[in-house]
Parts: sequence; structure tokens; C-alpha cells
Amino acid sequence: MPPAQEQQQLQEQLAPIYSAVDNRQESSVIKLINTLHPAEIAFLIESLPDEEQRGKIWELVAIDRKGETLTHLNDYIRLQFIESMPTSELVGTTRTMDHDDLADLLPDMPDVVSRVLLQSMESQHRERLESVLSYPEDSAGGLMNTDTISIRTDISLETVMRYLRFLGKIPDTTDNLIVVNKAGLYQGVLYLSDLLTHAPEKYVSSVMNTELHGINAATDQAEVAALFERRDLITAPVVDEQGYLLGRITIDDIVDVIRDEGEHTFMSQAGLSEEDDMFAPVLSSSKRRAVWLGVNLLTALLASAVIGFFQVTIEQFVALAVLMPIVASMGGIAGSQTLTLVIRGMALGQLSSKNYRSLMVKELSVSFINGLLWAVVLAIISGLWFSSETLAFVIGIAITINLLVAAFSGVAIPIVLDKLGADPALAGGVFLTTVTDVVGFFAFLGLASVMLT
Repeated sequence: MPPAQEQQQLQEQLAPIYSAVDNRQESSVIKLINTLHPAEIAFLIESLPDEEQRGKIWELVAIDRKGETLTHLNDYIRLQFIESMPTSELVGTTRTMDHDDLADLLPDMPDVVSRVLLQSMESQHRERLESVLSYPEDSAGGLMNTDTISIRTDISLETVMRYLRFLGKIPDTTDNLIVVNKAGLYQGVLYLSDLLTHAPEKYVSSVMNTELHGINAATDQAEVAALFERRDLITAPVVDEQGYLLGRITIDDIVDVIRDEGEHTFMSQAGLSEEDDMFAPVLSSSKRRAVWLGVNLLTALLASAVIGFFQVTIEQFVALAVLMPIVASMGGIAGSQTLTLVIRGMALGQLSSKNYRSLMVKELSVSFINGLLWAVVLAIISGLWFSSETLAFVIGIAITINLLVAAFSGVAIPIVLDKLGADPALAGGVFLTTVTDVVGFFAFLGLASVMLT
């Protein structure tokens, strides 16, 4: 189902709750809201513009749903709710959460809540949670859950079946059992489909799959997401440096990673955070955006300074003022196309030091061809419009130069930013716009000052 249609269905599902909230029908809200999935409750709360309404809805959410709902809320609202909840409620809310979700939430909790929660856990659960917390949030170790079912290689499939019946239930999204040796070193996986379709007297060692390698706990989450995408995985084991089994990563966590990465790239291009609350207070939103606007003002002033340098030329030839935006705009669009392609390649791990040069050559070639094509088109239009062959030649050369520079910058800027440890998605667009504006204006007005005066 298309995302737009899914969103429409969700809005229709939530419509009775919105109506009950507006009409202050508390009993109806309680009944309706606790039939929703925690992610849908979070969506409902984030869609309400009034903080008082958000708080009232939150009070009506059942205690056993609040923990998972918190994990789906953006940072701003989550922190507000956590600060408003008493210690006893926070402990009760988070006690039954999965270790990976709890590890994401615990850093936002007050210290006293973290201590009480850890002290109230059984030693085995506490050790598992501390294992997840010991890794960065954006690593495989930070993503993993410790609810693994592990088996040994030297037992029969019949024994495995008896063991599963003894457990009574298996974790959600389990498509395989993880095979380890006596020391706990990862050996492979036994898919449930193989367990069910092979003779029960066969041993795990003869049926298990050894092609799925364990993911090192230190692996970046973007690499993990790419692995899941390439191999169509539902779950994957996580191991430490020595190969000991630590836990597993499930597809629902990877979907969250992919969504967060997409939101980050999209929002960063406007200087915003994916965690920004759409209905945050005016002053706090203004402060966050003011910094980005200030940066853009500095780059705009630089471009204006270049224009001012050729003020006399522009005064003599008014046509230059008419055509200037076209040169800058064409370079900006061409550069953005290349920049987007490069940032995507970097996010997917498709770019490396081995193929940067090939991509640069390809993008320069594309821009050269497009530069010649549109230079001719624009030269003809300009020549007929202002009856000047020289002006047509000037703008044609300027367009070609700017498109070539835009292609070079679109490849080089994100690579340089990445090597410097900066976020290409956040800063790349600003630098690219500055380069294409400055070069476009300088090339166009510089050539005009030489050839038309």
C-alpha cells in the first residue's frame, strides 16, 4: 500500500479520537487510545499542537503502553513527559521493555530512575542491559536485543523442538535459532523452516546455515542496514571481537534506522533536526533556525560582494542583471543533483577511495554535455532577446563553466566534509550554493566586463 494511502487510513482511524479530545469526552478517549499501537499513540500526540492536550492524552495512556510509546516520540516531547512523571511511574513504565528499547530510553531518564531500575532487575537481565549500554547507540551493539535463543551443534532437531515446547514462546520476529559451541562462540543459524522440514533425527550441525556471519558489535548502524537490505534479512546475530554471541538485531530496528537516516538527510538540507517538534514553542524554534539563517546570510553576502565588484559593468548593461539569476540557478540545480547522488552513495557505502575518481570523471562529463546543450539554448534566447551576439557568447561560456564547477563541487564537498568529520547532508548544500553562486556570478560578470566594455 502506498505510504500516502497508509497515512490517510491512519488519519481516518484517529479521527474519532481527535473528535473526542475536542469534545472533552475523557471516557471515550481512554477507550479509543488504548486500542492503538504505541507508535500510533505517539503519532497522535505529536499531531496535537496544544501542549496541554498532549499532557492530558499522555495521562490517559495505560501504564503498560507508555514505555514503548516513549521510544516512538521525538526527543523534545519525550523529555517533557519524562520530566513530568514521578520516579515510581517511570520505573513501572519501563520495567517490561525490551533491552534494546530500554537502552535507547535510559540515557534520557533521571539518574535516580536509572539506578532504581537497574537495582530492581534480576542479575541476568541487568547484565544484558549493561551489555547493550556499553556500545554506542548508532552501532550494532546499541541496536541489538539480547532475547536470543541459542542452541548447540551436537543436538538433534527433535531435541530442539522439545526445547522450544518447554520454553512455551519465542521472541517476536524470530526466523532462526542461533547456533553456538560449548564456549558460546557463534557457529551459524538454524532457520525455523529447516527445523520444521528436516527429519527430526538429524543433528543441528548437518542442517544449520554457516553463510550468515555474525555482525561485529562495533559495526556502524548504516552498514548493518545495508547488510539487511542486500541479503533480505529478518534477524542477524551480533558478536564481539572474539566471536562470542552477544545478541541479535531484528528487522523492526533496521526499519527505524532507515527511516531515521532518510529523515536526517531530508531535514538536514534545511538545517533542521529530524527530532524537531512540528509544534514546538515559537521562541525555541526561532533560536534553532536563526543559526542556519545566519550561515546562509553570510554566504549570500559573499555572493553579493562578487556582484558589487562588477557594479559599474551591471549599470552599463542592464541585461546582465536580468540574466545573472539564470547562471547561478542552473549551477545550483546541477550541483544539487550531483551532491544528492554522492550523499546517497556515501550513506549506502557504495563510494570509497577506489571509485571517487571514476565518479568525478563521470559527473564532469555529464555536466560538460549538459553545459554545452543549455549554453547553446540560452545563448540563442539571450541573443534574440537583447540583440547581442557577444552577450549570448558570454552567458553560454558562463553556464558551461558553472555547471562544470558545480559537478566538481558536488562530488568534492561531501567527500571533504566527511573526512573532516562533518555531516555532508547538513553542510553540503550551504557550501555548494555558495560555490555555484560565487563562481556563476564571477564567470558571467567577469567575462561581460572584459568582452562588453
